[in-house]
Amino acid sequence: MEKLIFFILVIPILAYVLYLGGTAIMSGFKSKEANKVEKEETKDEINSSNSDQNVNLSDELNKLNDLKQKGVISEEEFEKAKKKILNS
Repeated sequence: MEKLIFFILVIPILAYVLYLGGTAIMSGFKSKEANKVEKEETKDEINSSNSDQNVNLSDELNKLNDLKQKGVISEEEFEKAKKKILNS
């Protein structure tokens, strides 16, 4: 009789507890993976925006240098514009 009670009550309860534990562990792994992907996407967005800013900055400095080489602006004006671009 005692064995019957054990098999009918205790074994299903243990199985259910193990199921809940396994579900919680798998949920944690999924959340960790989702956070990792989100961080990588954020890092990629930051890197792409930084590279866009660097390209624009480089283009502006090249334009200024061309104007200075052609004599359109003076050395003093070039330095002021360069500082303004680099500080923004």
